[in-house]
Formats: sequence, structure tokens, C-alpha cells
Amino acid sequence: MRYKTIARQLRSRRHTLGRASIGARIFIIGLAQKILIADQVAILVETVFDRTSAPSMLEAWTGLLAYTVQIYFDFCGYSNMAVGLGFILGFSLPRNFRLPYTALSITDFWRRWHISLSSWLRDYLYIPLGGSRGSSAQLYRNLILVFLLCGLWHGANWTFVLWGAWHGAFLVIERMGLNRVLGRLPVALRWAYTILAVMGGWVLFRAHDVGGAAAMYAGLLGWNGIGAMRLQVHLALEPGVMLALAAGWAFATMPAWGPALRRLAVPGLARLRATVDTAWTFGLLILSLLYAAAGTYSPFLYFRF
Repeated sequence: MRYKTIARQLRSRRHTLGRASIGARIFIIGLAQKILIADQVAILVETVFDRTSAPSMLEAWTGLLAYTVQIYFDFCGYSNMAVGLGFILGFSLPRNFRLPYTALSITDFWRRWHISLSSWLRDYLYIPLGGSRGSSAQLYRNLILVFLLCGLWHGANWTFVLWGAWHGAFLVIERMGLNRVLGRLPVALRWAYTILAVMGGWVLFRAHDVGGAAAMYAGLLGWNGIGAMRLQVHLALEPGVMLALAAGWAFATMPAWGPALRRLAVPGLARLRATVDTAWTFGLLILSLLYAAAGTYSPFLYFRF
């Protein structure tokens, strides 16, 4: 966060029971995202990425789907917990994620994913480099440079550099005319293009080295076999993991339905919605505490950066 965002709040914070209630709800949602979804699929991710050499197509796609869910709910949960604690302490912090897996282009994805970082990159790197004010060649150069530096920000590893180059290349291609093509396509195809591009980048982000990423790409393309699944992957696919994977994928790719419900003027609906929301939130808290007590310590993925 930047100072100007909270400067006034540092001098004058609002402490009310209502704000504390909102903050507690956001915190509990973040806690559940971390413990009930991200931590549950983590064992499947580790099995495929770390303990399976030359994965088959089925293994590779299973592991990549799990990591796509894990990194979102781990980091979004981390951010929501921070925002919730901020509300309780009297700070209003902006959202860091806006359903990024519902984006319809990579440009749109970066308006929704890790908003605090992407806005910092825009204000302190992209705009000082010239932004979009120069020629097309300068614009493309700026995009590539910003995302190469974004990759290096995550770590001094070639996989992060290549991940930054991957996203920079997609942004350049979209600026070169792909956005116009996407605008004429059905929404489902635009979404499929975006999610596959994002998932392709996650391979580089998660792999320990370029060789590991190459092995995963080979698996995704079926070069190591199609449907074979090793015993350790079978064991990792226990019912709780599969439920967390399915729930995480559904919640991450589902458009926001809360605003539509709030617009419905049905008598008694507001009170029913509040009751259900309270019961749902309390249930998430109890489940999260039970799983946390029964499990082992699992640090946030972004503690690495």
C-alpha cells in the first residue's frame, strides 16, 4: 500500500461495531480460502510438480488445475485477511483481487489480479518509461520491460523472468490487434483463451527450474502419455482434495452474483440473506478452525517474495 491511500486514516480512524463485523466477515472468508481450499489442494500440487517426473497429460492437467486454484485462494485469502483486519482496526483498504479468473483477456486479467502490485508497476515503471505516449514500438518495449521486471521482483530465477516475458508478450500481442479479434468472439471463447494463457504462465511460475517447466509442458501436450496416473497422484486425489478443487474452481470462475441478489426487491429477502450469510460465515469459521487444528503449518505462498 502507498502512503496516500491511508494518510488520512492514520490521523482519524473510525471504530464501530458495524465495521468490526464487516472486517471479521472478510477475515473469515480469507481464512477459509486459505485453509479450506488452498491448503487442501496443496498436496496434489506438490505431488505433481515436485514428485512426479515426466507427468502424463492427465497428471499434468490435474496438477496445473490444482495450482491455478491454490495460488489464487492462497494469495486472495492472504489479502482478504489483511483487508478484514484493517477494517477491524479502522482502516479501509482496497480489494486486491476482482475475480481475475473471469477476465476475458490478459489485459483484463491484470486489472483484476494483485491490483496493488499492478497499479504500482503502472505508476512507477510503465508511465515513467513513457507508457503509451510514444510510438507503437516504444509501447511494446515498455510492456515487455515492465513485465520482465515484474518477473524479477518475484525472484532471481529464469522461470520468473520467463513468466514475466510470457505475460508481456500476450499484452503486446493483444495491443497489436488481438483485442479487436477477441471483441468479435463469443464470451466463452474469450474466457477460454484467457484462462489457458494464465495457466500456461503458472507452469513457469511454479516450476523450480526451466527443465521442470519443460517437463510439465510436455505432459500437458501429451508427450509423456495421455491417461496414465501414478500411485502417488491417485493417493493425493482423496475426496477432500477433489471437493476443494471443484469448489475452488467453481468459486474462482463464477461471475459475481451478490450485486444481482441485492437488487432483488423481494419482501423479507434482505433479512433472510443476512441470516444465511451469518450462518454461512460462522460455519466457515468453525470448519477453518477445525482444519487448522488438525493440520500442519502451511505458510502463505507469497511469503516467498
